[in-house]
Amino acid sequence: MTGPPAFDPGRPWRLHPRVALREEPFGALAYHYDNRRLVFLKAPRLVELLRALERFETAGEAVAAVVDPGARSGYEQALSRLAAAQVIDVR
Repeated sequence: MTGPPAFDPGRPWRLHPRVALREEPFGALAYHYDNRRLVFLKAPRLVELLRALERFETAGEAVAAVVDPGARSGYEQALSRLAAAQVIDVR
């Protein structure tokens, strides 16, 4: 059995189809129905980025469009952790 793919900003990503987002004042809760993992998304901009992933050819393009240039590295690190938690997956 293999784990989730490693995050690569040059690939197309999406919010995993088995993940539900519930928006909260701090950002959102992400619940994965298969692995029953609950993830706290502590930034509304991160929630916006997750919702935007499917509109772009790559995750890097989505980050560039949604996130301020100085914060891009941090958001790509967050996407990497979300890929490991299976909140996002490759399209």
